[in-house]
Amino acid sequence: MPQQFNAVTLLITHYNRSQSLERLLQSFAKQEISFGGIVVSDDGSKPEHQEYLKSIQDRYNFNLVTTPKNKGLGNNINKGQDAVTTPYTLYVQEDFDPFEGYGKHLADALSIMEERADIDLVRFYAYFKYPYLKPYRDGYSEMLFKIWYPGYRKFHCYSDHPHLRRTTFFEKFGRYAEGIKGDRTEFLMALSFLKNKGKAMFYEDFKGLFDQVNSSDEPSTMTRSDFRQSKNIFIAAARAVYRNVKHTYELLTFPTK
Repeated sequence: MPQQFNAVTLLITHYNRSQSLERLLQSFAKQEISFGGIVVSDDGSKPEHQEYLKSIQDRYNFNLVTTPKNKGLGNNINKGQDAVTTPYTLYVQEDFDPFEGYGKHLADALSIMEERADIDLVRFYAYFKYPYLKPYRDGYSEMLFKIWYPGYRKFHCYSDHPHLRRTTFFEKFGRYAEGIKGDRTEFLMALSFLKNKGKAMFYEDFKGLFDQVNSSDEPSTMTRSDFRQSKNIFIAAARAVYRNVKHTYELLTFPTK
């Protein structure tokens, strides 16, 4: 059954993964999920990817926002968000695909945001379950944060993973930091989200709505150090303590908007 979300614009950030982006658009089309608009924000991809985007633009009816050179994740999200005119933004990076039946969960998320004016964000995917949750409805739980809660994962209330947010997001939390690495851009927004008293919902089956697809033809463009990825028990424990202390200090000293 077709589902039309006129109040929502699908915002996709893209960099050198045009086949992945088309697969994402096909996934929504196959499920007959349509939006008030689609914005594809390209971060100065190689010419062959930019040409491919242009070749499928009419088929999927999206607004292509480009830049002459790569300027990083922050700039790519900022210019894409600037092109959104609907009240809500569904933000998805190009390497994610929605599972069958996603439309029902998007409708639930939208209805939650419409009934709860204090909710700024609804998250659909994560690498780990957020540790402090209060069940709400339809599989969603409210994310709770207090700086004295144990562990560093409490700081990751905001994430760049697929989520629904109000298009007025910048008014409350500011724009994304530009000219720095993507992970740092994401975490600075996480700090702003907490510092400015953001509230979010989290879908508890956090791997049940989207699949992150990294093919050999179009692998992930994000790289991380071996230290950050290491699963050695001693390194992991030291990293957790370090992150909790560092993140606490950064949040305490982070300016409010």
